[in-house]
Amino acid sequence: MKEPAAVAPEFSRPLPADSVGPQPLLRRIEAGPAEREGLARRFDLLALDRLEASLELSRVKGEVIRLQGRLIADVVQSCVVTLGPVPAHIEADFETSYSASAMEPAVADLDPLAEEGPEPIPDGLIDLGEAVAQQLAIALDPYPRAPGASLEALEAARLAGEGAGEGAGEGARNPFAALASLKKKGGPGRE
Repeated sequence: MKEPAAVAPEFSRPLPADSVGPQPLLRRIEAGPAEREGLARRFDLLALDRLEASLELSRVKGEVIRLQGRLIADVVQSCVVTLGPVPAHIEADFETSYSASAMEPAVADLDPLAEEGPEPIPDGLIDLGEAVAQQLAIALDPYPRAPGASLEALEAARLAGEGAGEGAGEGARNPFAALASLKKKGGPGRE
């Protein structure tokens, strides 16, 4: 079976693992406009206006490298109710570790309750940008809502619009309006 072609990350900042020693190594990275645009597409964002991170790496326990960081991002997501824009400012601290001897887990071996082990270090490089991108994905609101957006408000607005358009003919009505009227009456044959 042929291996799928590797996709280049949108925000890549490779760091040789052998450059990390026991003394903390500090890095500050920031995504440029094209990188933010690519990440916005990847994470289905309306916009990613800012993505930067302060990182500290140090070698612990021999071959294990610990990465501690703080990311700051300004994103615009789509409201799950109205599909309108929902801007958000994200600040998140994170920590992960890497090891040259770590193996990628097989999909069957993934246990959501298990403690995470170190990430592998492919080709002796740690991609700081991809690490930050993954943490951004974790920090995003999975169900962003615009202020005041609710299914009830959306339904009320739909009904108000339907009531205003009643004189427009049967084609303007919701296709399920007949079922809704039956439900209100108690169904067919129930008077």
